[in-house]
Formats: sequence, C-alpha cells, structure tokens
Amino acid sequence: MKLYIKEKVFSWGDKFFVKDQAGRDKYLVEGEVFSWGKKLHVYDMTGREVAFIKQEVWSWLPRYYVFCGDRQVAEIKKEFTFFFPKYTIAGLGWEINGSFWEHDYEITQGGATIVTISKEWMTWGDSYELEIRNPQDEIVALAVVLTIDCVREQSDSNN
Repeated sequence: MKLYIKEKVFSWGDKFFVKDQAGRDKYLVEGEVFSWGKKLHVYDMTGREVAFIKQEVWSWLPRYYVFCGDRQVAEIKKEFTFFFPKYTIAGLGWEINGSFWEHDYEITQGGATIVTISKEWMTWGDSYELEIRNPQDEIVALAVVLTIDCVREQSDSNN
C-alpha cells in the first residue's frame, strides 16, 4: 500500500493531507501554531485523531514522541554524528537505514522492510511516497516518517 505526502511550502501551522494511491485524501495532518515545541495531530477523514506527535522541548538533540490514542508507541531522537544523520526509534524495534541526503530510506525490523520512503526532487514543498508493507503498520509508519521530516526540517532551519 502507498501513501503520498505533499506539504505546502507557506502553510501557517502545518496543515496538509496524506493521500492514498487513488489520490484521495486519507489523513489530515495539522500542526499547532502556538505551542512550545512542534506538535502534529494526524486525523482520519472522519475527524478522529489517530496519531499525535510532540517534540521534547528541553532536549539537546531533537527528540519526539509518537502517540496512538493515549499510548506512547515510539520515541524518535536524532543521534550526535558528524557526517550522516542518524536516528533511533525506541519502543518499536524498528531501525532506519538509507540516505537522508538523497531522501531515500527505509524503516526495517529484524531485516524485514516496514516502510520505504522516497522523496521527490524539484517539487514545490516536500513530496514523499511511502510504501508500507503491512496495513497494520500504516498509522505508526506514517507518524514516524512525519517525525523524521520534523527533525530534518528543524535541522535545515538551524543551518
């Protein structure tokens, strides 16, 4: 199954849709405008919140928490490295591999691919294609990819 993310460049407070393979809106992602740290809410098309992402404000390196319902399912943090970005995902047993500079990477568990992420070049705003192997991982995989994009966006704005 595939999902497509196209973020708007000048979106006040981050608000965009995630689309399915047929181009239909599947999820709405909405950021909080006035909050300490970045916070994203992911809603299905009935308006039910399916995931919530929040940034740990008082952390030396970027650290985010992913919630599904009232339960924290993952903690994603950027590791200190000199040359290549490295992220860890605690709570899921997932690993991130690939090239963030080339915008192609995958998330795996025990060598099995959970989701493959490809970023389109030369587009107005960030555009991603997510290929998710198991439909049961869809919401968590989407939330993890959105979190990694938040960390990258924060790093880009700091440089």
